[in-house]
Amino acid sequence: MQVKVFKIKLKKGDLVQVIRGKLKGQTGRVLSLHPKTNQVTVDGVNLVTKHFKPNKQYPQGAIDTILKPLNISQVAIVEPQSQKPSRIGWQIKTDGSKERIYQKTKKKVVIQQGKK
Repeated sequence: MQVKVFKIKLKKGDLVQVIRGKLKGQTGRVLSLHPKTNQVTVDGVNLVTKHFKPNKQYPQGAIDTILKPLNISQVAIVEPQSQKPSRIGWQIKTDGSKERIYQKTKKKVVIQQGKK
């Protein structure tokens, strides 16, 4: 079964919020994008415990937590002023370059560093 590949408008470092599912309301930064599977990995969201059988690396076995990716349709970028999720659009400037904008307020998207 082929998965339809959509254009992902999010970028690494964007602050996103989960908008549906059991993790609804959790926020985090985008760590990686997976365009072939339409998924995104978000820091601190969708942590799963993985059990390892005894092997050379884990002689007694182990239980570890790993990050699993979420479907891109389950997350939305967070607007910094209202702290609410929004969609992303594109605006073409007069010089022909494109910039990302929030659909609700039509303001330019700026990646904020340091906040979580």
